[in-house]
Amino acid sequence: MRITRITMWGLDLPLKRPYSLSGGRLHFERLDSTILRLDTDEGLVGWGEGCPWGSTYLPAFAGGIRAGVAELAPTVLGLDPRRTDVVYRAMDLALPGHGYVKSAIDMACWDLAAQAAGLPLCDLLGGRTDGSVRLHSSIPSGTPDELLAEIDLARAEGYTFHSAKIGADVEADVERIRTLDAAMVPGEELTFDVNRSWTPAEAITALNTTREILRVVEQPCETYGQHLAVRAAVGQPLAIDESLVTVDDMIRAVGDRACEVVGLKVGRVGGITPARRIRDVAAAAGIRMNIEDTGGTALSASATVHLAQATPEPLRRATWLCVGHLTDNPVEGGVANDGGTATAPDSPGIGAVPDQAALGQSLAIFEADR
Repeated sequence: MRITRITMWGLDLPLKRPYSLSGGRLHFERLDSTILRLDTDEGLVGWGEGCPWGSTYLPAFAGGIRAGVAELAPTVLGLDPRRTDVVYRAMDLALPGHGYVKSAIDMACWDLAAQAAGLPLCDLLGGRTDGSVRLHSSIPSGTPDELLAEIDLARAEGYTFHSAKIGADVEADVERIRTLDAAMVPGEELTFDVNRSWTPAEAITALNTTREILRVVEQPCETYGQHLAVRAAVGQPLAIDESLVTVDDMIRAVGDRACEVVGLKVGRVGGITPARRIRDVAAAAGIRMNIEDTGGTALSASATVHLAQATPEPLRRATWLCVGHLTDNPVEGGVANDGGTATAPDSPGIGAVPDQAALGQSLAIFEADR
């Protein structure tokens, strides 16, 4: 099997409501997704998606994906998509780094590999585990009352696991932590996600002031070194998210005993191929994972749920679905919130196909030389 054509679209994804994080310093009203279709000489078609959470959250942006796909297309065309490691190595040689650019191509290759095998993607990533994948809500920054109101909306949709964005001034965050912790009911879980907005001194002060509340605190500071300084000074369980980009980052975190949880975002780490490797390192170390993506439709959400579904349940903490924040989801099939859980599709491949009519005019088409 050979890749013969790559078609690329841009897709505007308005959010249902404006979303703020990192103590309110980052605001978003819409996302800009890139959709790829890979055609093969055997007639199979694979789909991939890359959707950064805007251009201010991570060193990634939609224009970078599109320029990178144009750069990589001559390398990828003609390769066998079933040989996912071979394709990824070729991309690394053609364009070192820039993992977020490669994620959509890699996703489409995995879609094709699973279709060719006649299996749902999860069965190529370790095998489907029993049961469904627990989902967590994503609660944007706000006052304690605003956060509680958002949690109530999430509860109405079946969520029992909440990730609340905090990270403003220390005094206000102490109030948020105490208010939200007291509002949890039996069976609910809560993460406080700081999204890098505290300095080490602020993190240590806020967490030692609330030392009796042993909730997971996610990515308190900007850098990994700052995270380790906080780790040495507080007792709460910590999660690393934005600081986890490569397999080497995961290996270092294991060696440093840096965290109890990692946020494994497929788009940020470069796609399913590196995400699978990171997952396996974390699993070997007994570190729990939130397996999700940075943004996108039910296409990217379905791919990440497949990876989560193939991860042992004790190590699979929760997954977030961006699609629940979108006004529209131009994708047929795929996953959706089902009372706070989701299940990987049974059909071969990812099991989610964009509506080409909704995609409109393509941005570019790259074809192999005949």
